[in-house]
Amino acid sequence: MNEEIKKKVDDNWKTQMDKEKNEAEVKKETYHEPTFQIFLSSLSMQAMIALGKIENPLTHKIDRSLDQARFLIDTLGILQDRTKGNLTKEEGELLESSLFNLRMMYVDEKDKPEQPEK
Repeated sequence: MNEEIKKKVDDNWKTQMDKEKNEAEVKKETYHEPTFQIFLSSLSMQAMIALGKIENPLTHKIDRSLDQARFLIDTLGILQDRTKGNLTKEEGELLESSLFNLRMMYVDEKDKPEQPEK
């Protein structure tokens, strides 16, 4: 991509985000700043949905997909490998415990018979 166009898009993005943050402050609303912990929690939640451990908020049903769960768990594993030495103590502990718990849930679910389609 042309560097000038990329810079313009980046500048426009930053301007828009600053505007939305300021508007939220004026309206006394919460502006949700993304963090690494929120990102990890989001991926972990998606994996738990795919494991059938919690209800899918979109379908309001338990949707079990072990292939999707494995993909998300493996994605978290990649993040752990690629961010080694670059995380805060809390971020590292959250990632490690999330991976441990999700892997344990996956093994437990893998031993159960597939659920018939409804």
